[in-house]
Amino acid sequence: MERTFWRERVARAQAKRSVVWLSGVRRAGKTTLAKELSGGRYFDCELPRVRADLEDAELFLRRLGSGPVVLDEVHRLPNPSEVLKIAADHFPGSKVIATGSSTLAARSKFRDTLTGRKAEVWLTPMIGRDVVDFRTGDLDRRMLHGGLPPFFLGDAPDDDAFGEWVDSYWAKDLQELFVVEKKSAFFKLVELLFRQSGGLFEAQSFTGPCELSRQTVRSYLDILETTLLATVLRPYSGGSTHEIVHQPKVYMFDTGFIAYFRGWTSLRDEDRGLLLEHLVLGELQARFARSAIHHWRDKQKHEVDFVLTKGRGVQVTAIECKATARAFDPAALTSFRKRYPEGRNLLVCLDAGAITARRIGPLEMEIVPYLALGDLLDASP
Repeated sequence: MERTFWRERVARAQAKRSVVWLSGVRRAGKTTLAKELSGGRYFDCELPRVRADLEDAELFLRRLGSGPVVLDEVHRLPNPSEVLKIAADHFPGSKVIATGSSTLAARSKFRDTLTGRKAEVWLTPMIGRDVVDFRTGDLDRRMLHGGLPPFFLGDAPDDDAFGEWVDSYWAKDLQELFVVEKKSAFFKLVELLFRQSGGLFEAQSFTGPCELSRQTVRSYLDILETTLLATVLRPYSGGSTHEIVHQPKVYMFDTGFIAYFRGWTSLRDEDRGLLLEHLVLGELQARFARSAIHHWRDKQKHEVDFVLTKGRGVQVTAIECKATARAFDPAALTSFRKRYPEGRNLLVCLDAGAITARRIGPLEMEIVPYLALGDLLDASP
């Protein structure tokens, strides 16, 4: 099934740089997408033969000549950043697509983050455009099954498949990149973060249940962020003493795993509202840098789900997520706009039929059905 949004994203990245770093969690669809764009020049770095060939990267690339080439699971190489640096500096015609299950912050393998030499594309779990491409508008299915294509397309959520994925993450991603001494404590933290996904993060609250120090909790969270299992969302603040300025929110990577760890087999509206936040975050991550996406909260417990900053201007887009538009209470967003009056207000819902403008209290709102959000963001200046 053709993933039009992501094909366009990779094509734009290839036009900017000769090396594209295509990251995403295991089974997000990196290999399938990269193969479609490679013209058949595909190499799986998990294979010993391929790793042996790439010991002399210069000879390997010279023999291939020009044209797109995929180096899949490139983090399995002893020094992947050296291979990619040689490709960028000496073989720009190769147009390398390198895939991996982490960001380039995994310094144990990536000794050079290739600044200025590569373009990055983060293949998130399925966004709205993917749901349309896969010929279904069933968002309950997307939420319960999750956004990894094999899981989404399966007949029913499979507990064994979720467990096998976690085991594969440990064996093929985590141990290859990091040293985690306390496996059971690490996965206890993972379980708790999935159960509390979308909530405010305080390291101290995990030290007792996980039997870890505060410093180790933070270190493990850094690993989860680097391997793309967690997004740490920093608060937006203009420096007011009435705002929360340090405490982040943590969102785990996929709604299917959240449903799995919470034991959900069906959804209520409050569940849909929480999972919708994760879907909306995915739309933002697919289009904007992590540094542009925030949450907002003040000491009176008013909070706005997402604040999107673009450029250096004073305008910020505020985004609220509700399963139904009637569930929206404008009090928190009104408080936010008293401090930051300029910018668009979006209310993303599951029950909206079309994008409409509406005044709610003192606020001018755009009511946006989730499946229309991506096109709206793409069309925004």
